[in-house]
Amino acid sequence: MSAKTKGGDRVAATNGSECGCAVRDASTRSRNAVAVDPEVKSRNLKRLRRIEGQVRGLQKMVVEDRYCADILTQISSVQEALRGVGRELMRNHLKHCATGAIRTGGQQADRMYDELVDLMYTHDR
Repeated sequence: MSAKTKGGDRVAATNGSECGCAVRDASTRSRNAVAVDPEVKSRNLKRLRRIEGQVRGLQKMVVEDRYCADILTQISSVQEALRGVGRELMRNHLKHCATGAIRTGGQQADRMYDELVDLMYTHDR
């Protein structure tokens, strides 16, 4: 199974450990999502830029020898912001990638079930 896109030739991933919906870019050998909601992508990029600013602020706090409890509070804030991005990505993955792979059935569905279980255990830490 392969698909042609504006970005060049793409081929479906066939490695059993990969997402059932992942598409490989033949020119770079990287995986790309099949469907990404542009609004979700925009929100996530804004969140990640905000988080990047928070991390720079943390660096500044450490350089300035700020009170440890204040730094730890800010670290918790960054961690929660990253969890929010993760939740949004998981929702998109379930809505688009997982749903399509599971509906297809067979090995593709089995790979997706395995991936989802792995994601739940990894993401829940």
